[in-house]
Amino acid sequence: MSIDVHQHLWTGSFVDALRARTSPPYLDGWTLILDGEPPYEVDPADHEHRDTTGLELALVSMSSPLGIEFLPPEECWPLLDAYHDGALALGEPFGVWAATCHSEPDPERLAKDLDGGCAGLQIPATAVPDDRLLEVLTDRDLPLFVHPGPAKAADGLPSWWPAVVPYVQQMHQAWHYFHAVVRPRHPRLRVCFALLAGLAPLHSERLIARGGTGRGLVDRNTFVETSSYGPRAIDAIVRELGIDVVVNGSDAPYATAPDPKLGPAATHAIRVTNPRRLLAFGDRACLTE
Repeated sequence: MSIDVHQHLWTGSFVDALRARTSPPYLDGWTLILDGEPPYEVDPADHEHRDTTGLELALVSMSSPLGIEFLPPEECWPLLDAYHDGALALGEPFGVWAATCHSEPDPERLAKDLDGGCAGLQIPATAVPDDRLLEVLTDRDLPLFVHPGPAKAADGLPSWWPAVVPYVQQMHQAWHYFHAVVRPRHPRLRVCFALLAGLAPLHSERLIARGGTGRGLVDRNTFVETSSYGPRAIDAIVRELGIDVVVNGSDAPYATAPDPKLGPAATHAIRVTNPRRLLAFGDRACLTE
């Protein structure tokens, strides 16, 4: 049995909430309309039955590139409530990353959502982490998950461009901002960066050459997740950060969990031991009821 810390699954309540809107982001049938991007045809099969064979836990994540978390509160919260309600009702083996409003942060509302059964808080990489929200997490010993945020599509560029260029740049910036600004203020916070933090950890030599610090420092509370990468990138990250902070994530339905091909001990660490430590299993159950 393994743990997948990064999946996307749109429930009926969330789909209905998107269809009830008339301005981006919204759904017209199964056509997704976003600000500054061409219409995208969602495959409903991606959000229906999902094979979870072999999974102890699959954490469902808000689709932060939709831009929901940056909407005004009166528009943001109905969508977030629909996301939370639907995801928390999925049942085992699904768990839920909470999402929250960043245009007007509300620590009390976040606390309520976390106390309702969420495993931790996901924020877009494009958001500046609010100390009040992070304190809510620290008080509950729950982790932060940093995921790519909205990315504008550029005319004439291929469809893969946002995932390969802006998403990676966002994660790179979020990684360095966290270590330079957030970590000193929140030394006990556990954090996980999606898509191996855009491979930002591999730039430590350049960081040091330009006056930064960090290489060789062990931070067992800072994790990176594997989605969209494979054995070569995972191997390079392990050489830089060590095996103990790499966790398994698939980004389903858009990708599948990679095989790290580092041997059975490393695979067990990435798929079982490390995710359990990120989520503090044993201290708090984070499976949905």
